[in-house]
Amino acid sequence: MSATTPTTAQSPSGPVRSSTQRRGILFIISAPSGTGKTTLCKQLTASVPGLWHSISYTTRTPRPGEEHGREYFFIEETKFQEMIDRHEFVEWARVYGHLYGTPRKSLADKIEQGIDVLLEIDVQGALQVKKKFDDAVLVFILPPSMNVLRTRLQTRASDAPEEIQRRLHKVKEEVWNYREYTYIVRNDDLARSLRDLENVFLAERLKTKRMDMTWIENNFLLDDESKPGDRKDLP
Repeated sequence: MSATTPTTAQSPSGPVRSSTQRRGILFIISAPSGTGKTTLCKQLTASVPGLWHSISYTTRTPRPGEEHGREYFFIEETKFQEMIDRHEFVEWARVYGHLYGTPRKSLADKIEQGIDVLLEIDVQGALQVKKKFDDAVLVFILPPSMNVLRTRLQTRASDAPEEIQRRLHKVKEEVWNYREYTYIVRNDDLARSLRDLENVFLAERLKTKRMDMTWIENNFLLDDESKPGDRKDLP
């Protein structure tokens, strides 16, 4: 941590902390398919200053409206396997018959630079990452009910009926892991859910354990003559 007074950059939502003040926070968001996770994550990235949305790799084909490098990096399974062999993923898993993985280097670089990272992954991947980043903040988003979720998946019309049924069955397996998560957000109203998530992200930044203790000590606890580097000895 820097011994100098921290500097901040201004944004429409308030000051963004300097990268020299602390390590970035890793926020992990998981949710059953059809819960609105992707929409909420996009809005969070736009509304919370100083937040970087990590993009995962996948071997599935893009859905209508999805773009390579925006929602996911869409690659062939052989290339994905090559990346596994080179240990380029912090976690990877096969979900619904397709491979998904989180790139290691970009995530670690952002955290070391003091930039907060938003990681949008399934429960299986989240639990893997939690073992490697024990200070990560895990958020689980739930739909209002299974009936509402079923309707959302059917309305989306991007999956066959048997695929929808498989996803609904998977939901129960995922929800069993809710105790592994720091926060639970129920997405029955998009605006309210976004506000709840913003409050979680901003509150985590204000936790004492994440504060720049050197800055606090220099500005409030130490006398001027005892501050490191501030004393000017007489000749």
